[in-house]
Amino acid sequence: MMTNLFSVFDPSSSIFNLSLNWLSTFLGLLMIPPLFWLIPSRPLLIWNSTLNILHKEFKILLGPMGAPGSTFMFISIFSMIVFNNFMGLFPYIFTSTAHMTLSLALALPLWLSFMIYGWINHTQHMFAHLVPQGTPGILMPFMVCIESISNLIRPGTLAVRLTANMIAGHLLMTLMGNTGPSLSLILATLLIFMQIALLTLESAVAIIQSYVFAVLSTLYSSEVN
Repeated sequence: MMTNLFSVFDPSSSIFNLSLNWLSTFLGLLMIPPLFWLIPSRPLLIWNSTLNILHKEFKILLGPMGAPGSTFMFISIFSMIVFNNFMGLFPYIFTSTAHMTLSLALALPLWLSFMIYGWINHTQHMFAHLVPQGTPGILMPFMVCIESISNLIRPGTLAVRLTANMIAGHLLMTLMGNTGPSLSLILATLLIFMQIALLTLESAVAIIQSYVFAVLSTLYSSEVN
């Protein structure tokens, strides 16, 4: 019995006091090795072209001062998030990205590493970044406070944005699906079409949120260089 609406997203299957739901995060590792031994298929070619486009875009965002190969880190983050988002759309598969445990574990180390690197290697630039160019002198103390707060809440906003967008669609699909047995045949048929439309929308959200997370992480990295 559900204690609240969000209890359907709680890890439930366990053995030896270890939650097995989080294993869904690593299911993609089972699919990677066969790709190196098979003839490239159309989905694989589409995925490779997508990664090439992301590599070029992230390289532009990082600018000429970006470290070589740093785009691959953000591409890997995008790949992991979009895979877990899509896995959550299948029945009886745990959605790890709908939990702050995973999203905050991704956002916080990234932000913390950027801040440590920036304040150690580019201290003057980091201080100058707290006061936007053209700010009147009387507003400078307030702008320092505002910019400091906006920097501190960045990992929280990254994590909450991903979690909230993933859990909202799943929650709506769960609520709509629970009303199915009590509906008439006509309304149940209409509900199925609505669920299909919502599933299509969730597929788009899965890609968009992965892209937003990766792009914002890239922008935060470019600010410290």
